[in-house]
Amino acid sequence: MQKARSYIPNLLNFLQADRWPNAALFFFCLLAAVLSHMFFISEWFEGRYMTGMNDGLSQMQPFKQLLYEQYTSGEFFYSPDFGFGGGTYTQLGYYFATSIFFLITMLVTYILESLGLIGAPDIFYWADIILIVSIIRLTGILILASCYFRVLGMKALPAFTGAVIYGTSIIYFRHVTYWEFFADSMLWLLLLLIGIERIMRGKGVGLFIGAVSISLFDNFYFAYVNFLLSGVYVLFRWIFPFDGNGRAKLIQLKHYIIGLAAGFCISGFSFFPAVYGYLNNYRPAYEDHIPAFEFIDNLLLNGRIVYLPAFVLICLLAKPLYRNRHFRFFAVMTIVLSILHFSPFIGSLFNGFSAPQYRWEYMLSLAAGGAAGAALPLAGRLKLLPLASAGAGAGAALFYILFYHFDPKLEFEEVQDAYMAIAAFISAAVFLLGAAFFRKKAGVLVSAAVILTSVLIPNFYQEERLTVTGTEYRVSKEFMNSRDYNGADQQELIRLVQEGNDDPLARIDWMIPLRNNTPIVQDFKGMSVYSSILNKELLWFYLRDLEIDMGRDSVSRYASLGDRANLYSILMGKYYIAEKGDASIPYGFKRIASAGGYEAYENENLLPFVRTADSVYLEKDLKGSSPAAKEQAMLKGIVLEKGKANAPIPDSRNLISQAEFKPVNAEYAGGKLKVSGEEGGIDLLISERNPSAKDYLVGFNIDGINNKEEFILEVNEFQTIRKEEGSIYRTGVDDLIIRVKAADRISLRMPKGEYHLKDFKLYEETFEVLESVKKEEHRHVPPEAEWSGNRLSFELQNEGGEHYAIIPLPFEKGWRLKINGEEEELLKANYAFTGFRLQEGQNRIELVYYPPYFFQLLALSIAAISICLAALFKKSRHMSVRQPIEKGDPR
Repeated sequence: MQKARSYIPNLLNFLQADRWPNAALFFFCLLAAVLSHMFFISEWFEGRYMTGMNDGLSQMQPFKQLLYEQYTSGEFFYSPDFGFGGGTYTQLGYYFATSIFFLITMLVTYILESLGLIGAPDIFYWADIILIVSIIRLTGILILASCYFRVLGMKALPAFTGAVIYGTSIIYFRHVTYWEFFADSMLWLLLLLIGIERIMRGKGVGLFIGAVSISLFDNFYFAYVNFLLSGVYVLFRWIFPFDGNGRAKLIQLKHYIIGLAAGFCISGFSFFPAVYGYLNNYRPAYEDHIPAFEFIDNLLLNGRIVYLPAFVLICLLAKPLYRNRHFRFFAVMTIVLSILHFSPFIGSLFNGFSAPQYRWEYMLSLAAGGAAGAALPLAGRLKLLPLASAGAGAGAALFYILFYHFDPKLEFEEVQDAYMAIAAFISAAVFLLGAAFFRKKAGVLVSAAVILTSVLIPNFYQEERLTVTGTEYRVSKEFMNSRDYNGADQQELIRLVQEGNDDPLARIDWMIPLRNNTPIVQDFKGMSVYSSILNKELLWFYLRDLEIDMGRDSVSRYASLGDRANLYSILMGKYYIAEKGDASIPYGFKRIASAGGYEAYENENLLPFVRTADSVYLEKDLKGSSPAAKEQAMLKGIVLEKGKANAPIPDSRNLISQAEFKPVNAEYAGGKLKVSGEEGGIDLLISERNPSAKDYLVGFNIDGINNKEEFILEVNEFQTIRKEEGSIYRTGVDDLIIRVKAADRISLRMPKGEYHLKDFKLYEETFEVLESVKKEEHRHVPPEAEWSGNRLSFELQNEGGEHYAIIPLPFEKGWRLKINGEEEELLKANYAFTGFRLQEGQNRIELVYYPPYFFQLLALSIAAISICLAALFKKSRHMSVRQPIEKGDPR
């Protein structure tokens, strides 16, 4: 017992030491990281994963699987399996294409696979290791955050306590679970701030250059966020200097500019293609009003984004603590950032002036951690100032009462619902009691309470906020093997289709509802993708040029071809998979296989991958034409962006005058439809229907009036989902074109409510042009194209002397064309795809893709690295020459 007592003073002395051994710091950081993941660790043993049901399964895991297969095959620049095809750096640079944590994870995985220690990674593998990678990442964040606070002069325990508040903040777990790569930014921010501190203190710019380079290489979006945060940090440091021995502001500014310029150059080969991809993306402008301030989050009692510990709040209200420069700096920054957290305008600023997003608040957690770390050594002094201590406690209690009262969503139905309030009470009680009765040990006691609550809160948050109580909301192996993600019957049907397919470039139209990346998950060439960065030419092809309804009104994705047979034939849509009983099968598709509740169909009118043409149409001439006319132009010839047309625009009359309008459970007048029943709408009754018509394309403009929820719109056998008013994910496209099988009655159905419904159009499709083109194309042997990664090649004998060739390769800057060894110009053809002029006779075609300006940027990066290394070497030599002289200088 006595021996045990002797350990306590030794432990206290160790904890209160200026610095800890590196091994001890690593152990404590690893322990905190593990403890803060305990809920997900328990879930992992139950066969559930640390990932979100939506973007986690729809984007994060599929993209990691896609990139791993691509990179380990030696393909680094282009993926034919990303929708219709897309550049890796340009369209996946926002995700994992250059993520340093992912690249390291991939390398380790590849080594383990090569050694036979693990099997070939699949989608389950990437979901499995999220937890391990997260613990490792968080350990690194805690170590680096401790080092950052040590740079500012804090002792080991306060520095570690501040690091725990930062690293285990709920925004970290929110990021990892929903958008895993977001969490990396918490590490790179620390590197930037340490680099800034070194510049301020008169030291070298090297670390800052490295931090800038890593940030830009890793993720251009969070480099933008972190640079803004770093700018805020510098401003606060200039306003609240720690001492007067630092560099002058203008000299600092010069070093920042040099560091930024060098970092941009070093990372150019990765950063600039990613930015080009962002600029080449299309996302509708966010037009809703963005308020300056709004109560978006209860950061004291019910935070979903960020949480402010009670200890920090009490310290912010303790006036005597502001005499300390370090505390004053962090406290004011915490207060300002807490206020800005409630500003949607600031959320928009950090999201590139788009829809407000709250992804920057880890800086608020860092400021709160700094305030806690600076206050801990001063905690005992509040014993001498009981009024200040009591006043701070009373003020904090008042804030909690106000936040409880004015939060309409906050309800404490169970004890665990109040986990943030309970943690706040524990921290506050330990702090106030420690300050009153344990002056010398107050810092250690409060640190222990703060660290304990900081690792406990994330566990409650993980269960209550990230997974929701109830296993139906948790991602499990069972769910990932279900028909809602990657069912056995679906896999079997894909296998049957692929076994019978003799064309490696053929595509399958199939996706699980809302899962546009199903082709990546189930490993086939598909016609859908979901990604925040996409080729705008393809998006415009869907939304504006051909007006293809994707079955869901949502940005950042494209899917299917709206069951329009002409487009399937043009774009290598050979197969179509649907649930049994689906009546919306495109024209010309015959049933070839089935498995469980699914059936596969094959396109009998598929056109070759490489097609030639003489008839030229221009986009501007077709601008007022119907989608049916545009499809026929694409079948008969080539549609170019510029040049000279040589063919008349195909005829496609609007037949809406032949239709009679009949409201059903609704009233329709003046372009407004009021549905009074549970479901209703309007019927179009077609008179004098053409018996040769196989399909109709029915067009109209529809917009819900004050619709607070998304709604299902049905047009005969076709179904599409329209977003609710005010959704930040709406495309803003309300002019729809829906394909239905030709019938005497076209029924529009929607739920009860009011709608704007106007501008009706009706076009018929007999498919005579498609069948004629098919017969003509099948008279010739199509060239066999080989498409591997960023290379596409084939040989074409231009026997008919035609002037153009068209291929269903998305038009994207970076492709280079050679015909018979000579470089030629690529043309944007058929609105979003690729065409080129042919030569007479034999044409040996080779297309190669590299990111835009890749080799120039790579040369710039190499030059910048060389210059930086030469400068570093010169400086180190200069220092080694001066050092002996300085030591022997009698002055």
